[in-house]
Amino acid sequence: MEVAVSALRAELKQWIERARDGEEVVVTDRGIPVARLAGIGTADLLTELTREGLLTAPATERPVVRAPARAEQRAGSRGMSGLVRRIRR
Repeated sequence: MEVAVSALRAELKQWIERARDGEEVVVTDRGIPVARLAGIGTADLLTELTREGLLTAPATERPVVRAPARAEQRAGSRGMSGLVRRIRR
C-alpha cells in the first residue's frame, strides 16, 4: 500500500494503525518511494496476547513483596564487591 507524504501527515494515526496491524505502507514523495512504514513485531508476549484478547489485564495491581535484606547486605556488603566476597567464601 502506498501513501503520499501529504496524506501521511494529515492522517498519521490511521497509517500507524495499519502498520501496527501488519500492513506495509510505502511513503511516496511526488510518486517516488522514499520510506517504508511497518509495524514492529517485537512486542512482548503478554502485550501481544492481551491485544489479541487471549489475556485480560488484572483488575487491581498486586503489591510488590520484597525479600528481607540478608545480614551481609545490612552490614554494608553491597554491590559488586559484596558479591565477590560472598563468592570467594
